[in-house]
Amino acid sequence: MRPIHLLVLGMLLMLATDISAAERLSVYTVNYPLAYFAERIGGDQVEVVFPAPADVDPAYWMPDQSTITAYQQADLILLNGANYAKWVSKVSLPRSKTVDTSRSFKDRYIYSSEVTTHSHGATGTHAHESLAFTTWLDLSLAKLQAEAIYKALALKRPTAEVEFKGNFQALSDNLDQLHSQIREIVARGPGRALLGSHPVYDYLSAGYRINLRSVHWEPDEVPTVSQWNDLNHILEEHKAQYMLWEVGPLPGSTAELNARGITNVVFSPGGNKPDNGDFMSVMQQNITNLKQAFQ
Repeated sequence: MRPIHLLVLGMLLMLATDISAAERLSVYTVNYPLAYFAERIGGDQVEVVFPAPADVDPAYWMPDQSTITAYQQADLILLNGANYAKWVSKVSLPRSKTVDTSRSFKDRYIYSSEVTTHSHGATGTHAHESLAFTTWLDLSLAKLQAEAIYKALALKRPTAEVEFKGNFQALSDNLDQLHSQIREIVARGPGRALLGSHPVYDYLSAGYRINLRSVHWEPDEVPTVSQWNDLNHILEEHKAQYMLWEVGPLPGSTAELNARGITNVVFSPGGNKPDNGDFMSVMQQNITNLKQAFQ
């Protein structure tokens, strides 16, 4: 082939790549699980952006103005619903582009009578309000959120609906497998008492009928004397031997818990992108860790 022909061919390939990139749907999400679902379902048809920094809790993160503008200009904005991502209620987002992925199961939202405000980490002071929002920890609800994403993408790009449906079905099967694994594990010890270090496990507890009581502890802080006393009172009636943590706590906290006969179990909610792996590998590791609490 002549050099001029090679040059023309190369230019055509570059042009085709640019056109393909330009045709991809721009999808912005408010947490990592939704980003993962959108990537799995959308495939090459989408460009998924989850802009929250790695060191923050996306539920309490506030994007800067340029990031908000990027959200506003996206083809789709995927919201978690259940009052997740507090910043959403403070800005104007195009209704025609926003998708509340938990809208179909609003009747299954979990409310608490307790509201706790505290401060930790880069996100500063925040409140754990009456409405629980880590909906995806019940994998049956995560599947409904994925389905909402599939339907939204199909509406935006009908020509790719068959592709989206096939990708959604593969993801749905994976979520069903995780769901079944957790149910089988919990069935080994029905009613077994567990503790949660933080009030983020409401949907996990309700979805799999786990007898769980939560406190408001941070893994990077040593509990106060008052917090230890409160735990002692809980243990008088709630004979738990395992505590779920988002990440492993400080050695001093672990030693004090061990002295009370309590073993730590890491169960990451996965709201932000993991350093390694993806949503499926994080949940699979959670399941592996959970097994020890139901031996």
